[in-house]
Amino acid sequence: MAKDIKRLGKETLVYGTSTVLARLLNFCLVPFYTYYLIPGEYGIIATVFATLALLNVVFLFGMDQSYLRFASEAEDKNKVFRQCFYGVLINGLFLGILLGLFHPLVARLIGIPSHTGYLIQLAAVILFLDVLNMIPFTKLRLERRAWYFAGVRTVSIIVNVLGNIFFIAVLKKGIASILWANIFASLASLLLLLPVVWSELKQNARFSFDWSLEKQMLSFAWPFVPSGLASLLVSVIDKPILVHLAGTEQVGIYQANFKIGVFMMLIVSMFDQAWRPFFLAHAKDTDARDTFARVFSFFVAIASWVLLGLMFLMPDIIQSNLLGNFHLIAPAYWEGLSVIPFVLVGYFFYGLYVNFMVGPVLTKKTRVLLWITLLGAAVSITTNLTIVPHLGILGAGWAVALSYGAMAGALFLFTRRVYPIPYEYKKIAAMVLAAIAISWIVYAGHKELWVKVLLLIIYPLLMGLILKRKNAGL
Repeated sequence: MAKDIKRLGKETLVYGTSTVLARLLNFCLVPFYTYYLIPGEYGIIATVFATLALLNVVFLFGMDQSYLRFASEAEDKNKVFRQCFYGVLINGLFLGILLGLFHPLVARLIGIPSHTGYLIQLAAVILFLDVLNMIPFTKLRLERRAWYFAGVRTVSIIVNVLGNIFFIAVLKKGIASILWANIFASLASLLLLLPVVWSELKQNARFSFDWSLEKQMLSFAWPFVPSGLASLLVSVIDKPILVHLAGTEQVGIYQANFKIGVFMMLIVSMFDQAWRPFFLAHAKDTDARDTFARVFSFFVAIASWVLLGLMFLMPDIIQSNLLGNFHLIAPAYWEGLSVIPFVLVGYFFYGLYVNFMVGPVLTKKTRVLLWITLLGAAVSITTNLTIVPHLGILGAGWAVALSYGAMAGALFLFTRRVYPIPYEYKKIAAMVLAAIAISWIVYAGHKELWVKVLLLIIYPLLMGLILKRKNAGL
């Protein structure tokens, strides 16, 4: 077990190298945007990218998950790759053309000004390129070629960042610059992944679709579409709602502070990239469930420490004068700082949700994901509509935390029923109580920097003591 967990940790770090660099470089664009774009412009681009995220699920149609599941068991992995790749190619081309033709209608639906409808056409190009990249990326994950994966991701994000700077600061192309930079970044990824694609496509010149296999793959994949949409609604539906209830300026302020959650999402993304191939590979081990339980304990310990650190320190860092008149987020956006803790807590809950994914995937009962993510979407939409009119963007922050919490709780109950895992419940409870106690000390009035740092030094020591206790699972 220890050897397997060590390997998972190593792969998490490798995947995390590209993920951390990507997220950090992307985050470096936040202060850049807040100084070059007014809140209203930032609000428009945030709304477009929220729409792009939702449409990406439809373009991909869950075929990355289907490839991961079927290729891990298939004797003819080449056949599975080809069917998935050609499938997303045809689907992406068809939907991309439709989106480009009807861009004025889409612009009206998402609430952005009609003169910015051309941004939807650029988004369609990004979607098509990204969907072509996804299957080869998934193949690299399945084959545990983490360094290749990390290298491509790193190059792509560097191209994206440099493209943003060049188009916005040098060419002065405005908000369209952000989409053009993404197009070039996606093209860079595709060029670097061409050897992976070509190595598969050249193997069988007489390839033909296996409709029986295709039916099985689609049956497995389609629940990921509505569930993926519902899951994304949790994090992106707040933008369109805020556009209609508060205007694009408030969306821009909210989005700039929402981006701080990227640091919490780093931990979850790093873990997720390695976790799914890991539990699929070890599902048949005799001690698999004990391994999964131990992994969960380590995740809670590490993720909760990161959560506390970001909650305590980020507001101080953002408003500090260490760089003179330059701040991490321009002062015009500071009224949204109160949103940050809620977004961080929401991403922590999403990390728990990723852990519990082992149940529906291993039992092939993925349809439950639809209902669970619909629950999360319902909580998000309801909370936004009822609280935003009273609390503004703070209500949107509440919606993120509550919706991810509902999803994690529901998936835990399902996994406990279909694939019971002996989680170390008493240890988890001790960790949660320690986190709550430390948070109470700070938010009760002891907000001095030295107090926060001291508590953040003590916390991992407490986690180490808790983890070393004899198994206290119920």
